[in-house]
Amino acid sequence: MAGSAGLALCGQTLVVRGGSRFLAASTASSDDDILFTYDCSTAAEKAQESQGEAGQPADKGSDTILAATFSKSGSYFALTDDSKRLILFRTKPWQCLSVRTVVRRCTALTFTASEEKLLVADKSGDVYSFSVLEPQGSGKLELGHLSMLLDVAVSPDDRYILTADRDEKIRVSWAAAPHSIESFCLGHTEFVSRILVVPGHPELLLSSSGDRTLRLWEHPSGRELHCCHLTSLQGPAEPPADKRFAASRIAYRSQDSCVALLCDCIPVVFIFQLDAAARQLVYRQQLAFQHRVWDVAFEEGRGLWVLQDRREAPLVLCRLVGGQWQAAPEDAAVEKLSAHLRGNWAMLEGAAGADIGFSGLYKAAFDNVSAYLRKKEERLQKRRRALDPGPQGQAKRLKLGEAPLKCPS
Repeated sequence: MAGSAGLALCGQTLVVRGGSRFLAASTASSDDDILFTYDCSTAAEKAQESQGEAGQPADKGSDTILAATFSKSGSYFALTDDSKRLILFRTKPWQCLSVRTVVRRCTALTFTASEEKLLVADKSGDVYSFSVLEPQGSGKLELGHLSMLLDVAVSPDDRYILTADRDEKIRVSWAAAPHSIESFCLGHTEFVSRILVVPGHPELLLSSSGDRTLRLWEHPSGRELHCCHLTSLQGPAEPPADKRFAASRIAYRSQDSCVALLCDCIPVVFIFQLDAAARQLVYRQQLAFQHRVWDVAFEEGRGLWVLQDRREAPLVLCRLVGGQWQAAPEDAAVEKLSAHLRGNWAMLEGAAGADIGFSGLYKAAFDNVSAYLRKKEERLQKRRRALDPGPQGQAKRLKLGEAPLKCPS
């Protein structure tokens, strides 16, 4: 979730971010040292601020990391921050390659499958591409929406760019000519918070929304294959029916087609199984936590990493035991990484009290019928008083220059 604490994982390298900092460490229990740390407040000079309305300086922002991701191979890592910077790293070994400026604050980013470009989506609805091979190159505008973009993805063959926006749409555009639109995936009734092209099934797309659904699509055709309504799922941690929530993370594990869905305001992770042959999602269970969950990420062959707002145990590793996911009782790697986070808890303290989510993106609901009926009743009351034959009504008619009413004899 933009601005909150978050996880990114590729292979055995785990990155935890919070505020303006991140640390990278190995999930192997034999590796004790932190691989790399970085603080955006020490990065290169901030972007030149444009002038706002009436010539006033625009908001300079903070150094808070808004989004971060690994490339497919894990060779590169990139992030954007609130100071309109795009920072690119090489990971083998870790090294900062460039600090570039973006036009507007970004909401999501992804590498192309070829790892030659970075696609960055922003709040104005635009997607810019930045070269990875030429780390100092400026951005190129690829496509635009009329509303805020919340996520961006690419197909495994780099054929399509998929974008999700606040206006309920998922657009599938040709990467070679982004003005050419292949399809729209339409059906959500609120903003689309997250999208994920399913690894191993390049034609399938998962999406989540403020309408409290998880949907499966055949994105080249825009056809909806399956829809799961989260409020209909049974379980002890089932949220109230009137609770607004949207998914802040969709995680996928290829080895068993497992899908983990994290919602932004309830400490619950929904677990699904993707049946690719039947083109549907099968609900399995809920993982409930006592503390706020910031992010989740799968490590293939190992389990589901959970980052939570609990200093004593910031990381939890859940494993599949007897067909059910559950927290591992003791794990050397978990304890090692949790110790690193406890020693760097200052970077997560801001996220601990922050209420950053999707609450401001829901459609504004208002009732103008009641106001209309109230005003109509007021007009009718005025007419009745004007026609009232009593002393008050007669006086009002005389004041208006009208003949007084006469009572019938």
